[in-house]
Amino acid sequence: MKRTIPVLLLCVAYIIITNRLYAQTTTYNTAIVAFYNLENFYDTINNTMVNDEDFLPDGKKAYTSAVYKEKVKHLASVIAQIGTDINPDGPAVLGCAEIENDTVLNDLIHHPLLAERNYRFIHYDSRDPRGVDVALIYNPKYFKVESSRPLFVQLPRDSKTAFYTRDILWVTGYLNGERVDVLVNHWPSRYGGEKRSTPARAAAAIVARKKINELLKQNPHDKIILMGDLNDDPVNVSIAEYLDAGGDMKNLHEGELYNPWVGLYKKGLGTLAYQDAWSLFDQIMLSQSWLDKKQTGFFFYQNHVFKKEFMIENMGRYKGYPLRTYDGDTFHNGYSDHFPTYIILLKKR
Repeated sequence: MKRTIPVLLLCVAYIIITNRLYAQTTTYNTAIVAFYNLENFYDTINNTMVNDEDFLPDGKKAYTSAVYKEKVKHLASVIAQIGTDINPDGPAVLGCAEIENDTVLNDLIHHPLLAERNYRFIHYDSRDPRGVDVALIYNPKYFKVESSRPLFVQLPRDSKTAFYTRDILWVTGYLNGERVDVLVNHWPSRYGGEKRSTPARAAAAIVARKKINELLKQNPHDKIILMGDLNDDPVNVSIAEYLDAGGDMKNLHEGELYNPWVGLYKKGLGTLAYQDAWSLFDQIMLSQSWLDKKQTGFFFYQNHVFKKEFMIENMGRYKGYPLRTYDGDTFHNGYSDHFPTYIILLKKR
């Protein structure tokens, strides 16, 4: 990291070590890792290989070039602000979901609100019938990519009406010189019923867990970040059991992921709402090597839901919800039906 943040100016990174004889201030480098479901981020060109007909100029949502430009601007305005109270460069790494292709990613990272950060991205087309995938946007000032590939998720029979879902994106790189493995996920939705679709999300969790086990077998101290819209809450079986992630930092068993969102979920906080009930589907989890605050490398400090007033619906049936792009088929001039999440990583100078 080239930029350091004096913790005296940032309370989130401010630690006072004191006794009867002296006081000492510690400064840190910072890194922001974020995830954002971009809600049906399509271009306006018909892709005959997928079901994108609703999101075309002559489709039922009237998804014109003007609407698309507003969508790009709104998403850029959110991403431009995530974590900037900690690091003015914003996210070093940003996982995203529901993007159609490279075109929308290129338009997003080159928007004037983001262009100065010189973001780059990694994306693979999956066989999802809606044509939406996951991607990783990263700032090369902070993160250097070594390798990447998609991980295929086989849906169990009768768990979904579709035959395919999104791949999991696995990226290996270096965060300020530290090797990091990142898994970006968008697990199968609850469409068709939560009970029926649970095996589909369990299948995705098994694929992710298998890769994590392989990485930890090669290096038990590997720094792994798993992020995504998991379409399940932190306490659901796909996460707590199949993925093997828990929220009790002091009582994790060997290999278990730390899920910092369990506590927030139990307090009633969420990233999306449905029928006046909040869910916390958008999560970022970590392997245990991130938890030692005495280490010389980056360590986990805090996690947050990014929720500003301009991103919140202030009237109507969705009052208090994330301000979405469409209300049914009517353009609502919003951002996304999900709030982004992010974590703060610190590294002692």
